[in-house]
Amino acid sequence: MKINIAIDGPSASGKSTIAKALAKRLNYTHIDTGSMYRACAYLALKHELKPDDIELVDLVNKSDFGFNESGHILLNGKDIDAKIRSKHVDLLTSTIAQNQAIRSTLVDMQQQLANSKGFILDGRDIGSVVLKDAELKVFQTASIESRAKRRLAEYQTKGIDVNYQTIYDEIKLRDLQDRSREHSPLIQTKDAKVLDTSDLTIEQSVDRVYTWAMELIKERRDTND
Repeated sequence: MKINIAIDGPSASGKSTIAKALAKRLNYTHIDTGSMYRACAYLALKHELKPDDIELVDLVNKSDFGFNESGHILLNGKDIDAKIRSKHVDLLTSTIAQNQAIRSTLVDMQQQLANSKGFILDGRDIGSVVLKDAELKVFQTASIESRAKRRLAEYQTKGIDVNYQTIYDEIKLRDLQDRSREHSPLIQTKDAKVLDTSDLTIEQSVDRVYTWAMELIKERRDTND
């Protein structure tokens, strides 16, 4: 028996890292919905379009989004994962995500990708919008301080020159934008389990969600027997 798992949470809380590791352990398929919005931001920057330009919506509708076996985002068949991890893309993504026309298109795509069981989706509106019927919903969070440190380490490994305070301020702003946007704001659904990763290792975080998933699967098996 397989279930669907929705993982929501703020920027830099490690959702994709946990989701990828969990998917590997459960032999599930991971879909990083955030990378789809990043891909739209990449398109906007590449074609010099503003987030609310109708031309950008048309471009997104005509584009093909997918994922390879490594979980990297594919745009029209090309792996652009490395290109969407830049600071410029990161800053534009939240604004792009406020475009309701783009959100509707991507939500439809995400729901079609996960139209059966055995999927793990992470993002900011998975449990509340994309997979409302997911058997397990997780709201993954962490302090701004710990998230800023993680993002700083990520940028440093890529040779990006940025200081801690700048990252801290950007994450704080991103949180405000995600929680206050009109369409599909970041919220913790009532049926979500909270996972605070501030003081947890990746392995400890994965273990906790894995335990929740296995308990739920066992419970459903026992109910069906």
